[in-house]
Amino acid sequence: MGAELTAVDAAFYLIFIGVAAVCVGVLELMGLGLPAWGQWLSFGVLAVASMVLFRRKLYTRFRGGLPGFDNSAAGTVVAVAEDVPRGGQTRVSLRGSQWTARNVGPAPIAAGGQARVTEMRGMTLEIEALSDEPAPD
Repeated sequence: MGAELTAVDAAFYLIFIGVAAVCVGVLELMGLGLPAWGQWLSFGVLAVASMVLFRRKLYTRFRGGLPGFDNSAAGTVVAVAEDVPRGGQTRVSLRGSQWTARNVGPAPIAAGGQARVTEMRGMTLEIEALSDEPAPD
């Protein structure tokens, strides 16, 4: 368990195996008196059940679910410096970096207009015009 928490990028699998082993050991110290096969069965059931029930919650809490932290750019509004036809690409500035952006919306985006980021696909932002009205051609 210590190795997973300190040396390995924790995926929290070994934690649940270790906790199951400790729980079975504590039950035996308390005088439960299970035969060897019962201890192994209890260990396996506890390990699998705890992984299935609690791993995702624990992983989200410690590795990716910090409140107020949103790594996604979806919903962010960006300024567009040049005309971008439907399916066309341009460069936009977001969070201090330049990104390639592709217009995936139903309307072209006029130069000087604004667009909303709908999704990030790798290093490309998918954007669409803020208004539903098509820009004049």
